[in-house]
Amino acid sequence: MKTFLSLFILLMLLFGCKNETTNSSEEINTEVQQNEFAIIIHGGAGTILKENMSDELEAEYKAKLEEAVKVGYTILKNGGTSQNAVLKTIQVMEESPLFNAGKGAVFTNEGTNELDASFMDGKTLNAGAVAGVKNVKSPIELAIKIMTDSEHVMLSGEGASVFAKKKGLEIVDPSYFYTEKRFKSLQRIKDREKTELDHDDKKAAFYDADIKNSKFGTVGCVALDKKGNIAAGTSTGGMTNKRWGRIGDAPIIGSGTYANNKTCGISSTGWGEYFIRTQVAYDISAQMEYQQKTLKDATTDVIQNKLTKLGGTGGVVALDKKGNMSFEFNTAGMYRASMNDKGELILKIYKE
Repeated sequence: MKTFLSLFILLMLLFGCKNETTNSSEEINTEVQQNEFAIIIHGGAGTILKENMSDELEAEYKAKLEEAVKVGYTILKNGGTSQNAVLKTIQVMEESPLFNAGKGAVFTNEGTNELDASFMDGKTLNAGAVAGVKNVKSPIELAIKIMTDSEHVMLSGEGASVFAKKKGLEIVDPSYFYTEKRFKSLQRIKDREKTELDHDDKKAAFYDADIKNSKFGTVGCVALDKKGNIAAGTSTGGMTNKRWGRIGDAPIIGSGTYANNKTCGISSTGWGEYFIRTQVAYDISAQMEYQQKTLKDATTDVIQNKLTKLGGTGGVVALDKKGNMSFEFNTAGMYRASMNDKGELILKIYKE
């Protein structure tokens, strides 16, 4: 009798474990795919307030964001790659003086424009980046070319320009990047810096309040294509009045850009020194991979908790392998847009 009871209990335990395993597998396999393909973009985050924005300028920003996101959406809808969608979308914003990237890049302390960009392929984890170039029309195109046509991840300065020319990328005169608005912004900051230093020569004025609180116009894009591949890219002119060849987070893989088909793609915008120190983009992916957090939970923790506590400002746009999207920022606004596989457009500027 005891033997029979022992066998019965053993069978029940084995049967129960089998059912538990099966149910767990079914839960994983039935995870909802939100979007077959999707695209999400940003044009910078910062102190972007409705009261400081004219109706005309707001309309210009929204029109350019819509134009950019629809370029990438069309590529994805027609079966194109996430890489091409990111490239073409960012190029629309690089060619607009509205954003701090390409044509609208801010000026350094020396009165030049130094451009940074990065790109990452979520399928292969391959990446390319460029820093401090002054004559390449499309830094994001150069970042991708570095990934595909070299053994390196990052090139900088004159060497990067030589590589770009060798690969047939469009080289422009540095005057192409000049805009009166950005140049006047540099002059105002220099004037204020001089005044501050005249009153207190011990004060380091190159991170004055105007820079910290102004909008950061870095542009970025993350796309998921129909084959399930994620790509992410970021392009910027950096920080107004930057000195000594300063490089921010935009060209740093793991800080400004990250993509992994297992988890998500990220493009960052904000005060780069903090994004580098916290490895914002990679941290979001890591929390999803190792802690099984959702995209929303991971982006919220990294931006609203870790970055904010350290004193950093900015945000990210994020897209996971299931097509879920997240705009996350701790500033007053972020130029942003997205489109899903149903063609639904989200277009926003201010915090809501």
